[in-house]
Amino acid sequence: MRLIVLGPPGAGKGTQSARLMQKYGIPQLSTGDMLRAAVAAGTPVGREAKALMDAGSLVPDDVVLKIIADRIEQPDAVQGFILDGFPRTVNQAKALDALLKAKNMRLDGVIELKVDEAALLGRIQARAEDMIARGCAVRADDNPDAFKTRLDAYRAQTAPVSAYYAGEGRLKSVDGMAPVEAVAAAIDLVTSAFAMT
Repeated sequence: MRLIVLGPPGAGKGTQSARLMQKYGIPQLSTGDMLRAAVAAGTPVGREAKALMDAGSLVPDDVVLKIIADRIEQPDAVQGFILDGFPRTVNQAKALDALLKAKNMRLDGVIELKVDEAALLGRIQARAEDMIARGCAVRADDNPDAFKTRLDAYRAQTAPVSAYYAGEGRLKSVDGMAPVEAVAAAIDLVTSAFAMT
């Protein structure tokens, strides 16, 4: 099962991806984690990425795609994977399609967690308050201003990716505002449908 899970920050992508990993025995591939692993391993593309990051530059799409290309050939990804944090733009989605086609692979589907942004903001505030109450550090991006900035970036860059996959008939939306178990059940229905196509 090769999946992409889309949704704005705080939508529950991590929670649901972790569950899908266990259910299907496939890895969740975060571009940030893959970049760090490639740099640590000193692979050719890892060295290329490190030089860019050391110079304070963003890692361009072609380098990220090389890292994804290497990663999806690892033994644990043979049965599939869940992409997290990629693609973020329509150009990245098209490049991913080309990469998979070149490897005789196909994306089984894209799951979008639909959420109410005002309620999401409430979730983030509650999470921050809970962390403070437990005496834990609050993530730097778990504050209303930073969260609004992240939402704006998502709306501008990544939301069009949903439209791209919907136009291709590969997108299924799930109510991300439902309780975690209900979201999981809805995702299970969607993945069952993907498996039959």
